[in-house]
Amino acid sequence: MNKKPLLSDTAVRVLKRQHYYLVGGHSAVKICHWTHEKIKTGRVCYKEKFYGINCHRCLQMTPAVNFCTQQCIFCWRPWEIADDVPKDSCWDEPDEIIDDCIKGQRLLLSGYFGAPELFNQELLKEAQDPRHAAISLSGEPTMYPYLSDLISAFHKRNMTTFLVSNANNPKVLKNLDSLPTQLYLSLDAPSKELHKKINAPLIENSWERINDSLELFPSLDTRRVLRITAVKNINMVDPKGYAELIKKSQTDFVEIKAYMFVGYSRHRLSIENMPSHAEVQEFSKQVAEHCGMEIVAEVPASRVVLFSNNSKGMKIKF
Repeated sequence: MNKKPLLSDTAVRVLKRQHYYLVGGHSAVKICHWTHEKIKTGRVCYKEKFYGINCHRCLQMTPAVNFCTQQCIFCWRPWEIADDVPKDSCWDEPDEIIDDCIKGQRLLLSGYFGAPELFNQELLKEAQDPRHAAISLSGEPTMYPYLSDLISAFHKRNMTTFLVSNANNPKVLKNLDSLPTQLYLSLDAPSKELHKKINAPLIENSWERINDSLELFPSLDTRRVLRITAVKNINMVDPKGYAELIKKSQTDFVEIKAYMFVGYSRHRLSIENMPSHAEVQEFSKQVAEHCGMEIVAEVPASRVVLFSNNSKGMKIKF
């Protein structure tokens, strides 16, 4: 494994300041806010409520921490300091990435043992043995050439996986030998013009690639979710346009979640761009009606609404 990060000194400095634990040349792990919350207060993330994962045993990681094909204006990550994609010979092996991510997770959690009055020690002990991997922390994971092997390696450890992609690499998704437990595709615009404005793609034919991924979606034998990040006064428009794309994908679930005014997005947007839960509810209702789908769950604290045909059920079985 590359022990020296294949990232710029600036990227390393910024990521470490944001409490990323860098792994090898291009991967990272970070304690999720909701992992912290569950161990401290018992509060859980909306994904635990929707899908049944145990968020205190979730490994929030990425095999491509600082590489992406888009520069989304709502992204809380520092894409302003993105690095060039490394050469094929520089990529780290999946099992080494997983081993070091788990090691990093344990190290980041180690201080919690020193404050038993604040942190649930039973949950903390369970957190040392993660049972779920969220391959979504930062960057675009489909840029890692051994993604299928990474997913397979997680599954061999009896871990479930959620993979989040911006849908720019349909060929990678099509050629996955091992599919994640749940596959997320981001869909943040109902049109090509708005996609260019909000996602700022760095590659040609990005909108066409996204549509190719949506057309591929029905053939992927896993649970499938489309995720819309709702940015007030920018992309909460044309519910019928969103619905046509959603119907094309034949997805199992759609999540519409409010943009949150956090991280580096504060340099690009304002707090007025963060919709209330009521506004997310109303927009979700309009999109769901055009899709012929039913709202099945929501979490006001996270400003997120879930709608579905509920064709594959919601809960993961561990």
